[in-house]
Amino acid sequence: MFHIFIKSHFSAGHHLRDYPGNCERPHGHNWKVEVTVKADSLDNLGMGIDFKILKAEVNKVLDTLDHHDLNGLASFQSVNPSSENIAVYIFNTLQNDLSTDRYGVHSVTVRETDNSGVTYFGG
Repeated sequence: MFHIFIKSHFSAGHHLRDYPGNCERPHGHNWKVEVTVKADSLDNLGMGIDFKILKAEVNKVLDTLDHHDLNGLASFQSVNPSSENIAVYIFNTLQNDLSTDRYGVHSVTVRETDNSGVTYFGG
């Protein structure tokens, strides 16, 4: 079993509806994202998944978030764009394109700062 990961980031604004404090006001973050894929076996090149493929798929998803007001996106109309819900969004979106008989998305970590974040394992 292999856990293959990449780290990336995106910048965006948001606010947390009904939050009892400053986070209810519009503000932004430079979110750091780590995506881990679990591979049960290696391909004929000795890789669980090519980093180039993993990076490209993650970047496609993060491009939908980067430099947007997350509250204005359809995916966050009924849920707050919290780190938790952002991690779920990224995980679920990647799951469609990163699932084969050998590998699949294992977890997504989203950090608002270097010292605070969340990891979502799906399901």
